[in-house]
Amino acid sequence: MTQTTPIRFARPKNPEIPPISIIEKVIAAGLIGMSMFLVGVVLGFLLLQLVFLGRVFPGVSIAGIDLGGMTRLDAEKALISTNSFANLGRMSLTDGTDTWVVAPVSMGLTLDVASTAEQALSVGRSGNPFNMLNDVLNTLQVGIVLPPVIQFDQVKAASELLKIDDQIKSAPQEASLLINGSEVVYTPGRSGSGIDIDASLAYITAQMQLFRDGEVKLVVRPVEPMVLDASASADIARNLLANGLTLRLAQQNETDPGPWTLSSNELAGMIRFVRSSTNAGSTYLVSLDTDLLRQTLERISQEVNRGERDARFTFDAVNASLILTEKAHNGYQLNVTESIAQIQADVAAGKNDLSLVVKVTQPQLTDTVTAEQLGITQLIQSQTTYFYGSSGDRRTNIKTAAANFNGVLVPPDSVFSMGKYMSDVTLENGYAEALIIFNGKTIKGVGGGVCQVSTTLFRTAFYAGFPIKERHAHAYRVFYYEQGPGGRNDPSLSGFDATVYFPLVDFKFQNDTPYWILMETVYDEATSSLTWNFYSTPDGRTVQANFSGPTDVKPALPPVITFNPDAEAYSLTHLDYASEGAKIIIDRSVTKNNALWFADSFITEYQPWAEACEYGPQVDDVERALRKKGWCQPIE
Repeated sequence: MTQTTPIRFARPKNPEIPPISIIEKVIAAGLIGMSMFLVGVVLGFLLLQLVFLGRVFPGVSIAGIDLGGMTRLDAEKALISTNSFANLGRMSLTDGTDTWVVAPVSMGLTLDVASTAEQALSVGRSGNPFNMLNDVLNTLQVGIVLPPVIQFDQVKAASELLKIDDQIKSAPQEASLLINGSEVVYTPGRSGSGIDIDASLAYITAQMQLFRDGEVKLVVRPVEPMVLDASASADIARNLLANGLTLRLAQQNETDPGPWTLSSNELAGMIRFVRSSTNAGSTYLVSLDTDLLRQTLERISQEVNRGERDARFTFDAVNASLILTEKAHNGYQLNVTESIAQIQADVAAGKNDLSLVVKVTQPQLTDTVTAEQLGITQLIQSQTTYFYGSSGDRRTNIKTAAANFNGVLVPPDSVFSMGKYMSDVTLENGYAEALIIFNGKTIKGVGGGVCQVSTTLFRTAFYAGFPIKERHAHAYRVFYYEQGPGGRNDPSLSGFDATVYFPLVDFKFQNDTPYWILMETVYDEATSSLTWNFYSTPDGRTVQANFSGPTDVKPALPPVITFNPDAEAYSLTHLDYASEGAKIIIDRSVTKNNALWFADSFITEYQPWAEACEYGPQVDDVERALRKKGWCQPIE
């Protein structure tokens, strides 16, 4: 039998507690005392809140009125009964030695009684507990002075200030500039002054919040004119009038047009002064009247605008070289609008020697180009036409027109146009009045005879074997173009003419070779002839031509006799010559190195033409008068 050991229980011993030190006793006593103090403060604060429930805490005052212990209603009554500042108070507004005394109420001041009373009641009752406690302690110890809640109508106050401003302000005077004859009259500007309303209101508002009489110095600021000083612009204008204004092309060459100078008298009527404002202020800029300046530039553009021109040469056959006859020059196109803008900017900057804005185009051929560079080695074709019996005016026109093409160079692989090189057919350019075909009639007009030149070129290009790109025949047969040497008539040349009337009717041919062509025109008064020479390098082409001569001939129309009431008395005028109508075909074959290069045909159909005469007043027997002249006789 197993013997068990009996269970024994032992009670633990109580732990030994160490003795409390003196420091710990002091700290404990302090904490207990502080806690009791805080409890006392809180109880005191709660007691005060209870005692002054619905009343203002002691020590709270507003605008010198002690509101402590008052209810809201009592505080409002006290504020109303004692508030006389708005009506009876006085505020002195001063500017130097001048003073204006005003009542606050006239400046828009009123006391907000309800809000002011509410503000007094809120002391010690708003914010967090610590703030409330702090406010109550302050009221009890030193008191709290609160600003009154006022309503300040700044619009009304500003209105009162504007009345005062009317008495003290001085208006600024703008600087002025004007042209009197050829003199510049300049008057400098002058500053004014006036009340700075916003700044003055800020000071008045601060004084109002003190709720007592006081003085406010008005803020008076200088008032500047838009333009105070324009002396620099006056100097610029005087310089312009004294020295004039020069306009020129940039990098002007001796062969270029210009320069152009605007005199003092011209500028006096053009100078304008334009107000301009920047961050630095305002001033007057010197400018020129845009419309007048545009008119001036449009006039100058007639001299400036021109196409570029290649150098022109004659060919020295002995040395196979070129001899310069006319120098090359640039082409210019004046940009009037951009030039106006540039001139205005330069004038405003005080400049009086100005560059125009132009588009420059360079010539293709300069003065130093050589025959070797252009592939010009010899004469490759020459053709001559004759104009026996031509009037002096017609001869003048032939000579003038032909000169336009003397020395012209035609580039390889290009189409040559007579219209590009022909000067305007006007009296100013040296042309005279002679007979021309216009609108189905032969009349007297400027440039009659120019077609002698185009006909000569047509024949030269034809026999040189170049493609003809544009050619127009005359309306009827003109026997000048059927003349041979000595003036003999050669009907086989019929249909071998070309008329021009720019810009509607042109003559063009193509240089389809890799070489340049130098053209030479030779006018010979003694032989009544015009010769056109082509210098280049032959490329092996030859020309075979077949001329049909006049076919399908139609008789001339009966004469046409008309009366002109505006003509001179007893006058007879021969207007036109009779001509048969005909059809002519010219076939051409161009071979190159014994192979056909191309073939073409030129078909001309001339209209039958009537002889035309005209007579004026006082011619009694027209038929007899015409018979004596041998004009406009009946066709038998």
